[in-house]
Amino acid sequence: MKSLSSFALLAAFGLAVSGCSNSSDPGSTGATDGGAGEATISADAPKVAYVTNGIASFWDIAEKGAMDAGKEFDANVTVKMPANGVEDQKRMCQDLLAQGIKGIAISPIDPDNQGDLMDEIASHTNLITHDSDAPASKRLCYIGMDNYSAGRMCGQLVKEAMPEGGTVIILVGRLGQENAKLRRQGVIDELLDRSEDRTRYDDPNGGEIKGDKYTILDTRTDGFDFGKCKDNAQDAIAKYEDLGCMVGLFAYNPPLILEAVREAGKVGKIKIVSFDEDERSLQGIKDGSIYGTTVQNPYEYGHKSVEILAALARGNKSVIPEGGVINIPARNIRNDNVEEFWAELKRLTAKVAPAAVQEEAASEEAAATSEEAETTETTESKATAKE
Repeated sequence: MKSLSSFALLAAFGLAVSGCSNSSDPGSTGATDGGAGEATISADAPKVAYVTNGIASFWDIAEKGAMDAGKEFDANVTVKMPANGVEDQKRMCQDLLAQGIKGIAISPIDPDNQGDLMDEIASHTNLITHDSDAPASKRLCYIGMDNYSAGRMCGQLVKEAMPEGGTVIILVGRLGQENAKLRRQGVIDELLDRSEDRTRYDDPNGGEIKGDKYTILDTRTDGFDFGKCKDNAQDAIAKYEDLGCMVGLFAYNPPLILEAVREAGKVGKIKIVSFDEDERSLQGIKDGSIYGTTVQNPYEYGHKSVEILAALARGNKSVIPEGGVINIPARNIRNDNVEEFWAELKRLTAKVAPAAVQEEAASEEAAATSEEAETTETTESKATAKE
């Protein structure tokens, strides 16, 4: 009976995730009609797209938000995750335009050099940005946090982790992205106790950046190459004997930093401060190997993007706010609030099985428990009789 119950639960999970079907593009998923108990997307629902800047756990959460919004606002959603940088992102967007997509939400990888692509999208369909902005483009609005302020919040975590001061290494995927530039600068400005200035930019190739208490030794990029990220961390640990803290600005950076620190036997000696909500980072905060993390709300990025695109596709422009920015604030997560945050994250991203299958599984589990109880009672009765 237990094996049947397990099978029912597995079947439930399979039905639940069938709302995201794989396409021929390895970086693409698309919404389809829901299963039993789920909202059904109408045949004439507008087709919209959510385009990320890479592949990472962060984007899995955003994808769930986008897909949930597709069901809620009756939109057929395609999610594209470029694995190979700018050209991959460009190809995906042009493919979407050729399909007559009714709106694209994009996290531009290199907005300073993607002007032509952004103009092309905006001239054919509704264009919004999320996570990382392209303020000089013709996008209708930006959905996300203030990355400079979030960087300063991350810098506050470094100060808490190393109140006496010390040396810091920053690891990040790319610095061509607007969000990465602003986060990094926010961290640096906070550690050096500078005034707020979103136009300031310290050259990452300019050597050490020294303050009264903190010194930023280096900023290392990896181009979304996970192996290179870990290599960067290992090299920094070997190069700087007095390294005090490592800061990872993209979701995948902190878990790989932690791997390198563990392998070097320096957990606790080298502090780790994180960005985003990778489960390995949250577990590290729980067990004390990572001090804390500055989190965004990728679920809401995906959800709000699709809500806006669906409304625009139906001619409703009132959803665009004055100023063109929908701010979704960042939060700092530490040991004292990580469990509450993680529970909420799991609730938002859970793959819930259809109710009928859940009930069947529960019924089988109850029957199995009853059968075990009867067997145990019978065995005990026989043993008593023998005595």
